[in-house]
Amino acid sequence: MTEPLRKETEEIFEAPARILEEGIEFVEKEGKTLINKRPFKLAEEYWDTLGPGLTTGAADDDPSGIATYSQAGAQYGLQLIWLALFTYPFMAVVQEMCARIGLVSGQGLAANIRKHYPARTLFAVTALLFFANALNIAADLGAMSAATRLLMPNVDALLLVIVFALISLLLQIFTTYARYAKYLKYLTLALLSYVAVAFAVGLNWGDVLHHTLVPSFTFSKDQVFLLCAILGTTISPYLFFWQTSQEVEEQILKGEATIEERQAQVNPQSLKRMRTDVWSGMLFSNLITFFIFAACAGTLYAHGITNIATADQAAAALRPFGEFAFLLFALGIVGTGLLAVPVLAGSTAYALSESFGWKSGLYHKLDQAYAFYGVIIVSMLLGIAANFVHLDPIKALIYAAVANGVIAPIILFFVVRLSNNKHVMGEHSNRPFISWMGWITIGFMALSGIAAIWTLF
Repeated sequence: MTEPLRKETEEIFEAPARILEEGIEFVEKEGKTLINKRPFKLAEEYWDTLGPGLTTGAADDDPSGIATYSQAGAQYGLQLIWLALFTYPFMAVVQEMCARIGLVSGQGLAANIRKHYPARTLFAVTALLFFANALNIAADLGAMSAATRLLMPNVDALLLVIVFALISLLLQIFTTYARYAKYLKYLTLALLSYVAVAFAVGLNWGDVLHHTLVPSFTFSKDQVFLLCAILGTTISPYLFFWQTSQEVEEQILKGEATIEERQAQVNPQSLKRMRTDVWSGMLFSNLITFFIFAACAGTLYAHGITNIATADQAAAALRPFGEFAFLLFALGIVGTGLLAVPVLAGSTAYALSESFGWKSGLYHKLDQAYAFYGVIIVSMLLGIAANFVHLDPIKALIYAAVANGVIAPIILFFVVRLSNNKHVMGEHSNRPFISWMGWITIGFMALSGIAAIWTLF
């Protein structure tokens, strides 16, 4: 057999396997044979497209966020569920601007602010971010511990706090970024437990849809504060820094080591892929918010259980409505905590390291970026310590919400200005509609911060 004939024969016999592997099918249309990609292959490609946007959005539904949404659903039923729909475009626009800044500039958010604006403002903002994130880490570790004890009541609570903190630290410090990013991506699937809970408890979906599309709000102090807490836990400052820096990490993972190399690789295709990732991630985040609202409104509120202080209390309160719902809710808290705590600590490390010009990035090893990993370790230690002094989780949420409300508009000001600056972004600067949405978001967040402070008096 000649060499050309041998190759042709091999290709013929290998074709079926290649078709299955590549997900190709032949379709007859209008007398022509067309080649289409199979649905499973399309789904696989879509999953591969998702990355920083998905993990950022999922990390937003951390145990503190779950507690906030659960309290809103338990205390007010479906009255505030419209916020899950209302906040989506604003959250997605903000995170898309952050991601675009990271892609186009090849640097993180703090590094860009430091380069183009006075350093004093940045230092003040990162100090507040450090404070807010430490409180969030403490609350999340405590919630994960409490949720685990619902399933294993004989295990010491503080021991569990330490174990979860150590797991998070070991993953961040001693695994490669590629493997670590994959772990975070698959941890987002833990949030699907809340979808299952909502469908398991038998809701009136017509009523849910009505309240989702028809906003309702009363201006009591409690509801004003809860509104601020929901906005603060949905459009959170730590997500801005994480999203921007993760886009840079993804570029470095592809071999684009220098800023110039990263900037050179920006093209319409990479921007389209980023937008798909970000808008999908934020949609996923808000869908989970929606289902947590709905589940707690349809069960707890409907049965007069309105005082839910923490995420694990929400899980425990669901027990009378079915062991399945209770189990999924509790496991979801642990899964989302394992996702969110590293994001909180990592965003603080990115912000501080870039502010002071330290070497930063999870792609570095410990001995290459001591300061960066040092910030992560200190953040975790503070979170552990807060649980040892029995920090009130409600106070932690209050202080974190107020801190987020204060610093979010400030950071968003820089995000909108940077993403709209043609000297920084070139042809990829904001379109007028995106800028308009950004400024409206700043207004909402500023008002919510002022409102949160007002409710404390």
